[in-house]
Parts: sequence; C-alpha cells; structure tokens
Amino acid sequence: MTGATDDSRRTSIARELPVVGERREVRLAGIRVAGRRRRPSGERSSLERDLRGAGRFWLIGGIVMIILWISLFAFPASADWWTRQDTALLRRIVEIRTAALTSVADAVALLGSEWFLRVLRIGTLLALVFLHRWRHFFAVILAILAVQASVELIGYLIGRPRPFVPIIGGWEGPSHPSQPVAQLAVTLVAMAYTLLPSGRRRTWGFAAAGVLVGALICAQLYLGVDNPSDALVSALYAPAVTVVLFRWFAPESAFPVTWSRGVAAHLDVTGPRGDSISQAVRDQLGLEVLSIEPFGLEGSGGSTPLRLKVAGDPDQYVFAKLYSSTHLRSDRWYKIGRTILYGSLEDEVRFVSVRRLVEYEDYIQRLMNAAGVPSAEPFGIVELIPEREYLMVSEFLEGSEELTKAEIDDKIIDDALSVIRTMWDAGLAHRDVKPANVMLNRGRVVLIDVAFGTVRPSPWRQAVDLANMMVILALRTDAERVYQRALLQFAPEDLGEAFAATRSVTLPSQSRSSLALLRKEQGIDLVEEFRRLAPPTEPISIQRWSPRRLRLTFGALIVGLLGIGFVVLEFLGVGVL
Repeated sequence: MTGATDDSRRTSIARELPVVGERREVRLAGIRVAGRRRRPSGERSSLERDLRGAGRFWLIGGIVMIILWISLFAFPASADWWTRQDTALLRRIVEIRTAALTSVADAVALLGSEWFLRVLRIGTLLALVFLHRWRHFFAVILAILAVQASVELIGYLIGRPRPFVPIIGGWEGPSHPSQPVAQLAVTLVAMAYTLLPSGRRRTWGFAAAGVLVGALICAQLYLGVDNPSDALVSALYAPAVTVVLFRWFAPESAFPVTWSRGVAAHLDVTGPRGDSISQAVRDQLGLEVLSIEPFGLEGSGGSTPLRLKVAGDPDQYVFAKLYSSTHLRSDRWYKIGRTILYGSLEDEVRFVSVRRLVEYEDYIQRLMNAAGVPSAEPFGIVELIPEREYLMVSEFLEGSEELTKAEIDDKIIDDALSVIRTMWDAGLAHRDVKPANVMLNRGRVVLIDVAFGTVRPSPWRQAVDLANMMVILALRTDAERVYQRALLQFAPEDLGEAFAATRSVTLPSQSRSSLALLRKEQGIDLVEEFRRLAPPTEPISIQRWSPRRLRLTFGALIVGLLGIGFVVLEFLGVGVL
C-alpha cells in the first residue's frame, strides 16, 4: 500500500514539474526563459550513448573469443577435442586439392604477405598525413603495434604446433594465433576506421574487410598452414583490439572522419549532438532552441562556434561555443608548442578538464564585462557530458561586422583604442586581438572570444595587445592617422614599447596574412611604419628559458629522431609495419 502511494506521488510530481517551470517564466531582452530543470542524481546526461550495434557485435565477438581460448587451452580434454575437429576439417580440405585451386590459394595468401600489408599501411599513414588527422595517424600505429606484439607474445606462451596435415604454403613460428590473419584484420579495420566516414560507407568497408579476411582464412586452411580455430580466434581478436583502441584513443564523437581537410576543432552538431544541445539548453538555461547552425568557423580554430535561434517575442539568436575534449587536447599541445618555441611567455598552465576551460573563459568574460570592456553578455554554461563537453552561451551581436570590413572614422579609432586602455587600467589582457575578434556593433567596438584572456598579464603582453589593435585599425586607414589618435590615450613610450615587443609570433595568423597581402599589393609594411613613428626603443626579447622548456625541447628532439628512424627503417623494409 505504501509502495503504491509513493509511486502515485512520484508520478504527480513528474507531472507538475513542467508547470513549475512555466510559473518561473521570465523575459530577458525579448528572449523567453522558462522550464529550467535540474538533472536528478543518477540520470545520464543526454549525449552519453548506450552501446550500439557495432559495439554489441564486438562485445559478443570478444566473449566468443574468450570462450574459445578457455576451451582451447584451459582444459586438456577440450583442447584435444578442438585439435581433432581442426584436423578432421583440414583432412577433408586436403582431399579436394588440385593444381588450379592451389594456384588460386597461393595468390589469395598474398593478402597476408609482408609486402602487401606494408603497402596498405604506409598508404594509409600517408593519406592521414595529407589530411592532417594526426590522432588517427597515431591510432593506426598503436593498433598495429598492439596486435603485433600481443600475437607474438601469445604465440610464444602457447606454442601450438602447425596442423597435422601436409603443408604446401609458407609459414613461420607457432600456429596460434594466425599471424597473417591477425595482421590483415587489424590493417583493414584500421583503414575503415580512419579513411571512411561513419555510416553506410564504413559499414561497407567493414563488410569488404570481412570478405578479404575470410578469403585469406580459406587460403590458409587450404594450404594447411593454419588450424581453423587459430584463424577464427585471430579474425576475432585483431578487430576487437582495434575497435577498443580506436574508441578509447580516437572516438568518433571527438575525431569524426571526413574526406576534407577541415579544422579538427569544428564538431558536427547534427544528429544526436544537436538534439542533446537543444535539450540541455532548454533544461539548464530555460531557452527553447528552434535551430542550430555553425557560425564564423573561418575565424575560430579552438572551438565550434554556433548560432542558436531561440523562442522569444520575436524569436532571436544567441551565440554559443561548443568545447569538448578535442579542444582541451588542442590547448595542451598549443601550450607545449609555445613553451618549446618561446618559453613561458605568460601563465601557460594547462587546463585539467573541459569544465575548467569553460569556467575560466566564463570568468574572464564576466570580469571584462564588470571592468567596462565592451563584449558580449554571457548567459551561462550548459553541460552536455560531465567533464568532457560543454556549451558556452552568450549574447549574439546582431548586425556586427569585423572592424577590417567596416568604414572607420576617428571616433571608431578612438573607441577601439579606449578598449585597450580600459583593459590596461583594469589589469587585463585579451591576448588574441585579431580582426575576427574585434567587431563593430551599432557604432561601438566590441571584443569577442576572450578564451585567452588573462588577469595581471606581463607588461609586454599588454603592449602587444595595443600593437595588434593599432595594426587592425591601420589596415583600414593608415599608420600615421592611427598613431596620432593613439597619442590621445597613450604615452609615446607606450607606443614604442608596443612595437618593440611585436614579432611575427605576437601577431595572430589572420593579421599576419592581411599584412603580407598589403605588403605584396602596395609595398606597405605597417609594423615598420609604426616603428618609424614611435620613439626609438630597444627590441624586447620574448624568449624565456626554463628547465621545463629544456626538458620539452629535448623530448621533442628525441621523438623527432625516432620518427625519422622509423620512416627510414620502413623504406628499407625492416620496420615494424
């Protein structure tokens, strides 16, 4: 009786929750905010996926493989039974041998030959290098090494003899597991995972791999090289190891396979991820998402920028940045590279989780708003997968355009320079002042994308922010005009310091490209013009040496030498591939 009462009470509460959300409806700048819902303890996040078809298949395959292994080697009686069955089947195959079939089997057996596998593997790795898919590149190498090393170790420990029938094919080492079958299987499955997009193409790729591995097994059995159980276990073991490794090291959700050389940071927001974003934004921020579309991808390499259409009076847009484990890894490698090339320029401590990354950006964005730096108003953080995937939602600056595409007058120049002055006075630095991050919105200059911002930066970093803003303004006007307006808010010594600290590395790539184009078309070097206008100042060194930089540099050299040695050995035909 008590249980029935509790169930009815829970049902009643669940029915009332949407009503409670509607009663909390508010309007923010015309945007309808209602129905926020806290995810109850124990409930899975919307983007976490259950085990699907392929996962279930390989899970079952792994269980079958373990049962086979136990029955093959754990008990003498079952091992003898398997040996008798293997031998009986092989003797029937021996009876149908003919010269023609032997020629066909010899040709098919080349699928497991060293030279054929080497061609497939090197070709796959070269394609991944061309596509800049380094995660998949190393995943292929790891899968091949893992299968090769484990198969050799298992063969050494078990030491199963070759079949007790006439052998007419080439062989080497123990019979179990089958080396050629395992090596072909891991190669083809890795190729399907890295070269074919998820979906029907990859499914057909796996099917083709299964046909080729099956053909090799038939050839090996015909030639009497392998026992049927040896080949079967290898055909299950190698793909299972490859699938597990790829799902751990290069999961499809974080490293989708495409046939284009797009930016790895730009994640697909259709399908399950798009549905999850809509649900999470509704539950956590109370915004009803009507549509999701990528926005400004060309100016972003560290996140997936999105424009969300939300319900309102009328419907309006908000801006969102999607962060995942992919971006966290990119941030880590970026900081390692900076440390090797230039030393510790500022606080380059790596983020330990995606949560910490978005918390930091949200903090900096709110700090800049409080300091009076014109930027988009933050609406909040949305959790998609705890610790792994988050969405930052903020005001969408409708009608904005990049400063380098707008008509600029003295008022706009003064406004842009006052943004830098405000950050200086507040002890802040943006650290990524580039055309894509400096917008003109309704006549005022606005800074966006403050992910690299910092508090109490080094003086040279503040000077570089000033130099980068002056370069952006001069791209649409001229150096003399911008310099004279800058003297209204900065001392001549500040301007001299700014361009004394300016190097190619301190200029964002977008600004460098624009400067190079201006130099090529008009022969104007804006940075040198600013240096001529400013008081003479000794160049400011940006190189910083530290024990960590020495360690990282030494490690990078060792890895580079090992990589060169790996390539040389492969071309000589004595490598691990």
